[in-house]
Amino acid sequence: MTEQGDERRFGERVVVRRHEYVAELVLDRPKAMNAVSTAMARSVAEACAQLAGDRDVRVAVLTSTHERAFCVGADLKERNSFTDADLMRQRPVARAAYTGVLELPMPTIAAVHGFALGGGFELALSCDLIVADRTAVLGLPEVSVGVIPGGGGTQLLPRRVGAARAAELIFTARRLEAAEARELGLVDDLVAEGQDRTEALALAGRIAANSPVGLRAAKRALRLGHGLDLRTGLEVEDAAWRSVAFSGDRAEGVAAFNEKRSPRWPGE
Repeated sequence: MTEQGDERRFGERVVVRRHEYVAELVLDRPKAMNAVSTAMARSVAEACAQLAGDRDVRVAVLTSTHERAFCVGADLKERNSFTDADLMRQRPVARAAYTGVLELPMPTIAAVHGFALGGGFELALSCDLIVADRTAVLGLPEVSVGVIPGGGGTQLLPRRVGAARAAELIFTARRLEAAEARELGLVDDLVAEGQDRTEALALAGRIAANSPVGLRAAKRALRLGHGLDLRTGLEVEDAAWRSVAFSGDRAEGVAAFNEKRSPRWPGE
């Protein structure tokens, strides 16, 4: 890892930039359209581990430096050189990258433009929200090359669009243009061409104005409670509430409301 001002580089393929309380995790392998190689997967996992432990980060935004692609998925040129043993050794490295994004404790936003295919789309699905511009093309084409979505796609896509729609998209391996993706709920906010990063960072700034303790607890309740029966889910919510009810953020939030001023969150 190398550092320069508010920018940290993880290997040669991932950069983390700080915008006050927002961290921007940048996929930076433009010559390969951000295809996820073994080295890039390691860099993503390392960057996420650093972010997860940074209590000053309230929101993380996943972006890309390539003009025509967010991320085209696994590096199939690299994979083509693998033996079966190589592929098995690489699997936990790849999983760690997707899991690293998925398990970030703060709210996460993907800023998507151009191609977001296979593992690239799965990185976006691992985020809480997806902002896409009108050039975005999304899809999980893995069955067309003899595998399955292995970065969380079979589990995350149904949670967004339902089991039957997810099955159709995965089984056909078809690509979706931005407008259809928005209509189906794959994209949360559809913006003008070239504005995905700008709008995602603006949204992150609005979110980051809120309590960091509250944001992390709310995300935890949302993630852990999903799919549970209502009674069990409410117990998850109650546990999350108890973790913030006596926090410094809660005391500051109430005081700021009554004093008609902006809160100064202690973050604890």
